[in-house]
Order: sequence, then structure tokens, then C-alpha cells
Amino acid sequence: MLTLTENACTIVKQMTDTPDAAESAGLRISEAEAGFAVTATNQPQAGDQVVEQDGATVYLDNNAAEKLDTMILDAGVDDAGAVQFGLLAQA
Repeated sequence: MLTLTENACTIVKQMTDTPDAAESAGLRISEAEAGFAVTATNQPQAGDQVVEQDGATVYLDNNAAEKLDTMILDAGVDDAGAVQFGLLAQA
């Protein structure tokens, strides 16, 4: 199952912990033409796998869940303030 680094947990919580967000808000990763699409969402879509770690919630569509099963999601903020996500192999 996909795991998250401490940085990824912090950033996911910051992105989804807004005053108007639903309690079930999380980050959704879905397969896209050029890799993966990452979006904030108020709830999972039917069939999504749910990853909860240290207060962060990530939803994965079926294809993303299969491809990211043995990966670690990392995140950081670049010099311009944009969030960057990366994937690492689990050891």
C-alpha cells in the first residue's frame, strides 16, 4: 500500500484542512495520460482506495492504487511556493 513521508502528510493536511472542506476531504491521485493527476477533493469516488496516515487522507483510483502499491509519496514546496510531489520506491 502507498505510504506517505512526514512532509507529504503535512502538505496533504494543509491542502485539505480548510474551513469549507468536508470532514472527509483528502487528496485524490488518479491515473492520467502523462502519469498521475493530483487534486484536492471533499470525498472519494466509488471504488477509490483510501490511505490514511498521520491525519492525512489520500484517495487512489483503481489504476493508481495498483501502480503505487509499493511506493512512498513525498512532497515539498519549491522556491516559487508551488507544491511538488514525488514518488520513491519502498525499501
